[in-house]
Amino acid sequence: MSALNLAQLQAVHVTDHPCLVLAGAGSGKTRVITHKIAHLIDSGLAPQRIAAITFTNKAAAEMRERTAGLAGRHARQVLICTFHALGVRLLREDGQALGLKPNFSILDTGDVASILKDCAGAATDLATARQWQWAISALKNAGLDARQALAQAQDEQARQTAVLMQRYEERLAAYQSVDFDDLIGLPLRLLREHAGVREKWQRQLGHVLVDEYQDTNATQYELLKLLVGEQARFTAVGDDDQSIYGWRGATLENLKRLPRDFPALKVVKLEQNYRSTSAILRAANHVIAPNPKLFPKTLFSELGEGEPVRVQECDHEEHEAERVVARIQTLHAASNPPPAWKDFAVLYRANHQAKPLEKALRRAGIPYKVSGGTSFFDRAEIRDLCAWFRLWSNNDDDPAFVRAITTPRRGLGHTTLARLGEFASQRKVSLFESLFSPALAAALPQKARDGLAEFGRAVNEQEYRARHTLGAEAARGFLAEWLSEIGYERYLHDAEDSDKVAAARWSNVLEFCDWMAQRAGGQIADAVAAGATAQERSLLDVARNIALLSTISEREQEQDMVTLSTLHAAKGLEWPHVVLVGVTEGMLPFRLEDGGAPETLHTRLEEERRLMYVGITRARRTLVVSWTRRRKKGREMVACQPSRFIAEMQLDSATQREDPREKLRQLRAEFARKAAGAALP
Repeated sequence: MSALNLAQLQAVHVTDHPCLVLAGAGSGKTRVITHKIAHLIDSGLAPQRIAAITFTNKAAAEMRERTAGLAGRHARQVLICTFHALGVRLLREDGQALGLKPNFSILDTGDVASILKDCAGAATDLATARQWQWAISALKNAGLDARQALAQAQDEQARQTAVLMQRYEERLAAYQSVDFDDLIGLPLRLLREHAGVREKWQRQLGHVLVDEYQDTNATQYELLKLLVGEQARFTAVGDDDQSIYGWRGATLENLKRLPRDFPALKVVKLEQNYRSTSAILRAANHVIAPNPKLFPKTLFSELGEGEPVRVQECDHEEHEAERVVARIQTLHAASNPPPAWKDFAVLYRANHQAKPLEKALRRAGIPYKVSGGTSFFDRAEIRDLCAWFRLWSNNDDDPAFVRAITTPRRGLGHTTLARLGEFASQRKVSLFESLFSPALAAALPQKARDGLAEFGRAVNEQEYRARHTLGAEAARGFLAEWLSEIGYERYLHDAEDSDKVAAARWSNVLEFCDWMAQRAGGQIADAVAAGATAQERSLLDVARNIALLSTISEREQEQDMVTLSTLHAAKGLEWPHVVLVGVTEGMLPFRLEDGGAPETLHTRLEEERRLMYVGITRARRTLVVSWTRRRKKGREMVACQPSRFIAEMQLDSATQREDPREKLRQLRAEFARKAAGAALP
């Protein structure tokens, strides 16, 4: 506890009341959460009765690691997970009360869009299906099901959405599947409607800690209330100044409701920043000042004044990228030893802003990574193939069965699969095992049984062939034949509105299959087996390891690279040197000129200001804010104005501007002079 300041100590020791910890950027919130877990255990609370909930797997992994350093072996018994992982646990244990089998399938966004496209009819394109997906997700995040949404519908579009949502819910029930939003909504319904389950979990959880509380939506808040019950032993840790996810349902209303719903609430403010210099924090405090405050606070630092925050004015995006690279090179060359490439980050509002930066970094030979990109295993087409591999490896994997039998479709409708699901559930067997039951004749017509039996025979034959396929060339041949047999390339072209997109997805499939063949040939050792040596093996052995890789959350390796990231993806991270690019009106804040009700525009502006605040507070030692006089819009160049947020930073105009290219030229000239002097006798 000696590592904590007074405010942090106070937050740790509030255990008998509901507690709200207002943790400013860089104020040590994870330190508070992990020390509080250790303190609760030291105070006699069994570790298995503590739950710490956060929003990302990466944050949960960091929290587990740091808790283990404080609480030792007890940390393994603490439930540290994301909101959605907690939802999975509730449903796996008690979802049968809602009619869910313990091994229900969790659908990804691609699955959901495909089902909605099917629900809406053949004329619906993928873009429209994804709009329905967003609309239904918003309804679920607001805590509404299809029946409630229909009752509240104010216009025809809302009514159509509710009707489609009802069809979609029927499909999910038929497939024994849930989507990402259901992992919050269904546990909420479970606790609301089943008193025995609710009381069980309230007894089980003696203290609940919620990280990034400002990012919770209405459904997550109601779930938290039911989990903690009347005892209300919980700690919410968050920062209203960093609430930047309103577009996906997060609401500051949850912060406003806490004092009303829990009158005994203790509020603790963490205002000392351990990350940034005073110059950076001053700019951040000025930017956020115009926003209304739920709980006023001002960040301060004891790390010294530091370098002034710089503003960089550029002609256009390519010019801006050149100057960004020049600044990175200057800082890299000016220090001995030089900073690592991973000490630099370039942040922007939208993904497309990365392209000129990537081009300039490649030209300069500077290694970089684009944060927040889609993992190869997260691509829908790769997950499709992995579902088949999982089914070959384990016939009892129901989620893999559902994905394999529906991608590509085999003329088997949701009614057939619903009846098959009911049949399997009644007999407590897997869907695959049900295909070969003589009793299935009483549940399904002959045509449906024939289609299911053909699928079962195909899977068994594929599994046998994969088991006896050895080496790279044999694996390539088998995979090519298999993809042709199931018609996967045609399926991709039928599923996509664009042949170009379908061709790109097919290219990913071929790349993946070639990689698998290399593993079968021994060119690549098994990553999942410690100390494994590269050797020839069967394709089924490879498939088993691929299935493991596709279900394990891969931790991002620490690589010495410059980070390019959107501001949203950068939240929770920090770097010694940060450049914010494209800070112009229309980009940050984003498109306020599109119009809307004054109240809506005001709310959007406040969230955009919080996004700028988040960007500023990612920097530890140096910060540059860059804007361009012109930028590309389609095929044209349009004039730009610096963002209003630059003026709100209230920087000293005498010290804020610099030309990194000129500084780099001066440094190179200085090095040349020193080199020439050293060469003289």
